[in-house]
Amino acid sequence: MHRPLLAVAIAASLIAPAQANDSVQGQETLYTSPNGVTERCVRITPMPGAVYSDEDLAAEAEFCAIDLYAPTVALCPKTWSTSPGMIVHDISTGPYAGDRKAFETRACPEGKEAKGLGGGEMAKFKPTMNARGTSGTFSASPLLYYHLSRFFGADIGVPPAVWRSMDREMHLTEVARPGVAISGHSHSSDMNRTGWQVLVEADQKPDSYSPTDDLFTADRTALYGVMLRAKGSRYNSELNGTRASGWGEGQNYDFQGTAPFLALRSQKPLAEAVAEGVAEALKDPQIRRDMAESVDPRQIVSWMTDLTNIALLDFILSQQDRVGNIDYVEHWYWIENGALKSRKAVAHGDETEPLPEGAVKLKRTHLNDNDAGARLEYANFAKSTGMLDDLHHFPAATWRQLMALEADLKAEGPLHAYLKSSFGLSERQFAQLVKNTLLAAATLRMQCQAGAIQFDLDPETFILTGTATPETVDCGAP
Repeated sequence: MHRPLLAVAIAASLIAPAQANDSVQGQETLYTSPNGVTERCVRITPMPGAVYSDEDLAAEAEFCAIDLYAPTVALCPKTWSTSPGMIVHDISTGPYAGDRKAFETRACPEGKEAKGLGGGEMAKFKPTMNARGTSGTFSASPLLYYHLSRFFGADIGVPPAVWRSMDREMHLTEVARPGVAISGHSHSSDMNRTGWQVLVEADQKPDSYSPTDDLFTADRTALYGVMLRAKGSRYNSELNGTRASGWGEGQNYDFQGTAPFLALRSQKPLAEAVAEGVAEALKDPQIRRDMAESVDPRQIVSWMTDLTNIALLDFILSQQDRVGNIDYVEHWYWIENGALKSRKAVAHGDETEPLPEGAVKLKRTHLNDNDAGARLEYANFAKSTGMLDDLHHFPAATWRQLMALEADLKAEGPLHAYLKSSFGLSERQFAQLVKNTLLAAATLRMQCQAGAIQFDLDPETFILTGTATPETVDCGAP
């Protein structure tokens, strides 16, 4: 088994690269491939002011402990959905235990079902891919979503992520060529298959992919991407919107016709805004089928809070592929001795443990698909469709963090230095992030100064009390 050579903390450079590259900053673990190529796994330095859970840090450590060439690890091309990627499987158990070659030859062609033939999926590795005919993905984007979501305290299930490089020759033989061979040939899988074809050519000739630094390390011996693990089921139109207007701005406007988004735009007090949003959304037959008329107000308030954080992050990071890609995990919530308690609900089948009295099942949002942001070439639909405009309800905690980030970026303080140096962004990509953040803050501040926003979104308090008391915030100078 190949062991990590060493783990060190990388000193931050304050110089942004001319274009996106591998100059990420954080705690680094090094591996050596069978070809003698040095591979890096980097746990990006924690963002100042962000809060990371023990589970976050444990997941980061687990990802960087994965030796891609261990006999108990197998690598499969992701041949479903639109973008190419690599699934890292645990084969310490199951019918292919310890037989990497057999698993990759026989199990990988099973696609998603391969995970049931071993010990499960350890991680997903996704590189950048923006060639003609492919789905747009940018590996820095999930890293930015992870760290910024922890800064904003956004409880929207953004998965922990680490930066990872892989010997391009090993990627070519074990993943990219098999990806072309077993990817589908139907129209719906055209982008995935094209992505694998591009990766095969790029692995052989790195300069064939442009910008080359978006995909390969500076010495061209390895390609790089992001490593993470997602969980959850896909929402229907109740939160993802009907998507009746097709891809692009149309479906992003449809997204704003959901009950929680309509409630965010209501000027009424929170409970009345919830009722108004639900009543308006239920006029759409598809949403009526997917959400049902008896939706719990506590669910709507939770979704409203989720949407403010989603819209804010997507606005800042120029996300172009959000609608239709929002997931959930169900949890039970109940009150015990005056405190809110929760536990994950059984996904399929009956609960094995008795439910506490008064327990309510709520869908908790998971924002797993975050790889189409941060590039200048991507369409910022949160901005172009005005998702931050005319909001009348907002979480006070999110507001305060946004104001702190705005002040730091203007002063070129530690958050400015962190975002500039930690993620391998180009100068223009970083400048866009700063510009978007300042515009988001200005947009919301104008509404705050006009007295239009009630800072009353606190799902935990609403679940506990059934009411909401708006907080007072400093809207800043006119």
